[in-house]
Amino acid sequence: MGTILLIIQIVLFIYVTGTILMLLLFSFASLFTYTPPKAKDQVQREFVVLIPAYQEDEVIIEVVTDALKQQYPAEKFDVVVIADKFRPETIELLKMTKAIVLAKDFEISTKSRALKYAFEQLTGDYDVACILDADNLMAPDFLQQLNAAFSNGFIAVQGHRVAKNTNTNFAILDAISEEINNHIFRYGQRVLGFSSTLIGSAMAFDFSFFKEMIAEVEVVGGFDKEIEMRIFSKKMTIEYLPDALVYDEKVQNAQVFGKQRRRWLSAQFHFFGKNLLPSFKMMVRENNYEYFFKSLQYMQLPRILLLGLLFFLTFTSWIFNFYPWNLFWTFDFVLLILVFAFAIPGKFYTFRTLNAMWALPIGFMSMVGSLLRMHKANERFIHTKHTYNAFQIKKKRK
Repeated sequence: MGTILLIIQIVLFIYVTGTILMLLLFSFASLFTYTPPKAKDQVQREFVVLIPAYQEDEVIIEVVTDALKQQYPAEKFDVVVIADKFRPETIELLKMTKAIVLAKDFEISTKSRALKYAFEQLTGDYDVACILDADNLMAPDFLQQLNAAFSNGFIAVQGHRVAKNTNTNFAILDAISEEINNHIFRYGQRVLGFSSTLIGSAMAFDFSFFKEMIAEVEVVGGFDKEIEMRIFSKKMTIEYLPDALVYDEKVQNAQVFGKQRRRWLSAQFHFFGKNLLPSFKMMVRENNYEYFFKSLQYMQLPRILLLGLLFFLTFTSWIFNFYPWNLFWTFDFVLLILVFAFAIPGKFYTFRTLNAMWALPIGFMSMVGSLLRMHKANERFIHTKHTYNAFQIKKKRK
C-alpha cells in the first residue's frame, strides 16, 4: 500500500510541477514587450461582425447599437445577428437598427451551427469575419486594429477581451482569471514566438478560410478549441492584439461560475483526447511541434483547481510532517504564486481584490463539482445567460 501511495505522489508531483513550470515560462515571458507588426498597407478590408446569440433579449440591442459605432467606414463593415429563440418584439427592434438579422430557432442550439447558418445566408464580398459573443462591446478602434493585423498576412487574430463589470466578488475573480489567461496563453506565448490561443469571441479570421472551415465543424462545446486545433494542424499562426479591446461580461455568482466552468472543463479534456495522438503523429512526420504542444496544454488543471490542490497538499504534508514531500509541495506552491504574480495586471492589486479572495474557496468547490459532473457537459448545449447592462456604468476605453 505504501508503494502505491508513493507512486501516486511521484506521478502527481511530476504532473503538477510540469504544469506549473510551463505556466511560469509564459507568465514570466509576459513581463516583456510584445508589439504586433505595423500595417503593411492602407487597404480598408471588408468586415462582417458575426454575433451568434441564444435568448439574449436583455443585452442584444445594446451590443448591436454599440457595434455599429466603430471608428471604421460604415460601408466597409456589416453587423450580423444570428438570433436563436428570440422574442418577436426583440427581432423587430433589431430590424430597426442597421444590423442584418438572421432569425432562426435551431432544434439543437450551438455556436458552430449558428455561424454555419450565417455563412450559408451571407451574400456580401467580405475579407474578414469577426466573431463576438452576445454580450461583447468592442472598443471604437477594434476593427481598425484587426485591419492592420490582416495586412500582415495572418489568417486568424485574437483580440484582448477584458471585463466590462467587476460588481461582485465572483466577477472580480473571473476578470482576474481572464487576464491571467491573456498574459500566459496569448501575450506570453506571442513574446516567445508561439501562437496565441483563442477565446471564443473577440476573434477574427480570413473570411474565405473560415467559411470553408466552419462548414466542416460540428461541436456542442469548445467551438474555439476545435477551430484553433484545426489552425495549428495546418501550421498557421494565430496573432494576438493586446491593445484591441473587447469588453465581456463576467459571471457574478457561484452558480453561473460552476456551470460555465463545467462546460469549459468538458471541452478542454475532450479536445485533449481527440488531438493528442493526431498531433503526436504530425510532430513526428511533419515537425509540427506547436500542434502537439497545444494539445498537451489541454491536460492542465485550471488555475483555481491547481491552487486549491497545492494548498491542500502543502498544508497536510506539513501538518503530518511528510518529509521530504512537504518541501516539494511548498516549492510548487511558491512557483504557482509567482505565476500569478507575473500574470495579474497591477490594476488588480487593490483592497477590492483582497476582499474578493474570500470567494476563492467557494470557487474551488464549484470547480471540483464541475469536474465531477463534466462527463456529459460536452453532449448538450449549456447556455450562460447575460444580463449586465454596461450603459449603467461609465465604460473606460482606450
